[in-house]
Amino acid sequence: MSTPTRPAPATRSRRTAGKILPEHARAHNRALVLQALFTQGAMSRADLARETGLTRVTISDLVAGLIDDGYVIEQGVREASGPGKPAILVDIDRDGHRIAGLDLSGSEQFAGAVLTLDGEIVARHAVDVPADRSDVFAAIVRLARDVIADAHAPVLGLGVGTPGVVDDRGVVLAAPGFGWTDVDLAGQLEAELGLPVLVANDANAAVLAEHTFGGAGDDVILVRVGRGVGAGLLTGGEPLVGARFAAGEIGHVTVGTDGGPACACGKIGCLEAWLAVPALTERLAAADDPQGVLRDAGERLGIALAPIVGALDLSEIALSGPADLLGGTLAEAAAETVRTRTLATFHDGLQVRMSTHSEDIVLRGAAVMVLSGRLGVS
Repeated sequence: MSTPTRPAPATRSRRTAGKILPEHARAHNRALVLQALFTQGAMSRADLARETGLTRVTISDLVAGLIDDGYVIEQGVREASGPGKPAILVDIDRDGHRIAGLDLSGSEQFAGAVLTLDGEIVARHAVDVPADRSDVFAAIVRLARDVIADAHAPVLGLGVGTPGVVDDRGVVLAAPGFGWTDVDLAGQLEAELGLPVLVANDANAAVLAEHTFGGAGDDVILVRVGRGVGAGLLTGGEPLVGARFAAGEIGHVTVGTDGGPACACGKIGCLEAWLAVPALTERLAAADDPQGVLRDAGERLGIALAPIVGALDLSEIALSGPADLLGGTLAEAAAETVRTRTLATFHDGLQVRMSTHSEDIVLRGAAVMVLSGRLGVS
């Protein structure tokens, strides 16, 4: 089976210098049209010209091409509001394609879903996480095949959120939990499945979902808490992945000089040792003052986040994980700690809140990756 050409990844953006080629300009203009339809719904060609700043001739040509490619459909005429011929409305063919998404961050199961182009989940699948690391890739392929088979429409692409450090080509540079180093997960899955695949760190996928479907602003950090702790960041609406693709790896930041619990990495007092679900649950079970444990964990999170908020001038902190642990006392303590450790003039109004899509956030983020990588919309 030949491997399809991989689309440009959604997780890293670079400004190119030099002359813009005609085919690049056309791709950019197509993305403008699709973005306008994605965010605003059905519009006339004249509406699209006004919204995008492109000429009506250009819009007509682009829309015709998108209709031929199966991405856009005509939806009939707008109700007449004056003299003249009623305008024909066009929209993205939201029912004509599906997206396959995988979330590999679970400790017991890998989750998969079929999603609409609007990020709604229409079918779910799961497989148990294999006990033997050598069986992990086969389990992922089996789950992906089950999801794709249940799509009942052409699949635009497969998005995968995985633990570990992932580069802009979908290569997992390091995922200790799977025993992976330099694993070309996107390339291997494309070869197995015969469709475009986009792979990102699960927290980076999650922050994309929070931005596109959860109403987050353009400058936000999403902290994902499970068996570990990681974060995804957006600045100016763009993903921040770092020079080595490891931005957001905050779990092993030491958050105090007063000792603390031992971490699995061998250090003392890592944020993950205070905040990860297994460690936090264990301390709560043994505590005489559970609220004190939650306050302490929230303060440690705030200590880790304050310099990030100050350096990047972030406006929001979203938490993704068990609401019974992260909401309430813990979130309030984290917010107060950040405020006391940053410039009051700018960050007194900073809020720490639970994500609006916590349970399915990585799956929805996988959908955003595919939308961005394949259609240029988010």
